Amino acid sequence: MRSDAVKKGYERAPHRALLYATGVAKRQMEHPFIGLVTSFTDLIPGHIGMRELERFIEKGIHTGGGASFIFGVPGICDGIAMGHRGMHYSLASRELIADMIESITEAHALDGLVLLTNCDKITPGMLMAAARLDIPCIVVTAGPMMSGMYKMQRRSLVRDTFEAVGAYSAGKIDATELEAVEMCACPGPGSCQGVYTANTMACVTEAMGMSLPGCATGLAGMANKRRIAYESGIRVVELVRKDITSRQIITRESIENAIRIDMSLGGSTNTVLHIPAIAHDAGVDIELELFDKISKDTPHVANIRPGGDHFMEDLEYAGGIPAVMNVLESKLKDHITVSGSTVKEISASGAVVNPDVIKTMDKAYHKQGGVAILRGSLAPGGAVVKQTAVKDDVMVFTGKARVFDGEEIAMRAILDDEIKPGDVVVIRYEGPKGGPGMREMLLPTAAIVGKDLADSVALITDGRFSGGTRGPCIGHVSPEGMAGGPIGLVQDGDKITIDIPNRKLDLHLSESEMEERRSKWTAPEPKIKKGYLSRYAKLVTSAGTGAVLE
Repeated sequence: MRSDAVKKGYERAPHRALLYATGVAKRQMEHPFIGLVTSFTDLIPGHIGMRELERFIEKGIHTGGGASFIFGVPGICDGIAMGHRGMHYSLASRELIADMIESITEAHALDGLVLLTNCDKITPGMLMAAARLDIPCIVVTAGPMMSGMYKMQRRSLVRDTFEAVGAYSAGKIDATELEAVEMCACPGPGSCQGVYTANTMACVTEAMGMSLPGCATGLAGMANKRRIAYESGIRVVELVRKDITSRQIITRESIENAIRIDMSLGGSTNTVLHIPAIAHDAGVDIELELFDKISKDTPHVANIRPGGDHFMEDLEYAGGIPAVMNVLESKLKDHITVSGSTVKEISASGAVVNPDVIKTMDKAYHKQGGVAILRGSLAPGGAVVKQTAVKDDVMVFTGKARVFDGEEIAMRAILDDEIKPGDVVVIRYEGPKGGPGMREMLLPTAAIVGKDLADSVALITDGRFSGGTRGPCIGHVSPEGMAGGPIGLVQDGDKITIDIPNRKLDLHLSESEMEERRSKWTAPEPKIKKGYLSRYAKLVTSAGTGAVLE
C-alpha cells in the first residue's frame, strides 16, 4: 500500500509515533489509509449538511476495513460571491482545491480518497485532483436542495431571486414581494434546485463513473443520501484492494459519456471549462468541438430549470441519472465505474418512472443537446451558448453593440433602463486573465430577464455564465479581451450577428478596420495586482482550453 511509506519498517518509528498520537490503533496500521476530503462550511447551503455525511462515510470506511483520516478544503458559494469582488476568486479556487488535495494526499501517503463535495468549483477541483493523483477515489456529492414554496408555487434561487432583482427594478414587484421570495426560494441544505453548475457537475460525475449510481440526484438531507455516503466509504476500500485508480475510470470514453449526459440535461455551460480541465489532469486530450459534436447527436430529454420548469427533485423521482442513461443507452460507451458495475449494466437497470420529466429520444424537448460552440470573427478561439435555454425566435440575432469594460458598469446600465431592444450587450475584460478569474455574469443576464428583455437583447462576454442563465447569452469568448482578442476591439454601435444553428459569432467589420483598431489597442491595467489572483492571471490559459494553469 502507498501508506506503507509512513507506517512500515523500523526507520518509520517516528512516523508511527505521530500517527499513534492522533488516536490510530495498532491494528489500524494494517488497514488502508483513506482520506476523507470534506468541503464542509457554514457559508454554502449545499455544504452545511456535510457533517452528517462525514459520519456515514467514516462508518463505511471502517466497515470496509479502512482507517479514515478527515481533512478539509475551502469552498466558495458562487451565488453569494456573485456581482462583487468575491466572484474573481470562484474559478480560481478550483486550482487551489486540486493543489491542496494533491499536497495532503502525497505528503501523508494516503491509499485512497472519498471526496465529499457539492457546489460549483469544488466538484471539478476534486475531480482534477483525483485524476492527477491517479489513486483509488470516489466522489460523494451532498445533493440538490428541495424546491421552495411561496403562494402555493414551487420556487428556486435563480428565477425567484436573481431575476426578481430585475423585476423589482422594473417596478413589476414591490419590496414586500421581493423579501417574501428571498425568504422562501431556498428552504434548506443542498445545491440550487436546477441544472446550474453544482448539479450539472454532480450529474457529470455520476455519468463519468466517479460516484455511485443515484448519487447525483439523491436529495440533500434524505436517508438515501446517507446510505450512498455509507456505501461510498465501503466501496473506496474495495477500490484500494483491487487497485482501481481514477485514470482507469476517467478515460476518453467516460468523458464522452459525461458530456453526452450533460447535453441531454441542458446543463451549465461551465462544464465546457471543467471537463477539459479534468481531462487535462487525467492525461486525456479533448478538443472544444467535442462538446458541439456530441451535442448535435444528443437529444435534450430532461428540461430542468432554468431552461425548463422541472426541478432536480423531479429528476430524482423520475429515475435519476440511471434512467437518463437508459434512454441514451445506445449512444453510451461501456466502461467500468467506481460502483463495480459497468455503464451498460447501470443503464440497463435504470428505468424512467415519469416520462413527462425524462422523455424518450424520439419525443425529446429538443433534437440537440444543451451546449453549442460558436466561432467567427468575434470568437476565433470559440464561444459557448446554452442553446436549450434560447427561444427559437432569437436563435439568430443581429444587433448593435453596447460595450462595457466590466460587469458592474453593464449592470448599472441595465438597471437604469439604458439597454433597449435590439442591443447586444458586450461585457469584456472578464476572462480568465482579464477578470481575473472569469467571473459569472448571472446578475446582468438575470436582470435582463427581469426587465422583460430576454427575447430582444443579447449578451456576449469573455467571462462566463452561471448554469442559471437563459436567453441569447454567449460566454467564454476566446481569445479574451485581455489577451488581445477581437472582443477588445468592439465599439458601441458595431453590428454583431449571433447564429446559433450555424455556430457563428461575427463582428461585421472589414479586416482593414479590424487591423486599424488592433494597431491602436493597448491592454488595460490589471484590475488586481497583488496576492493569489495576480499570480493566477499570469499562469491561467484560455477558456477554450479549460482555463487550466500553465
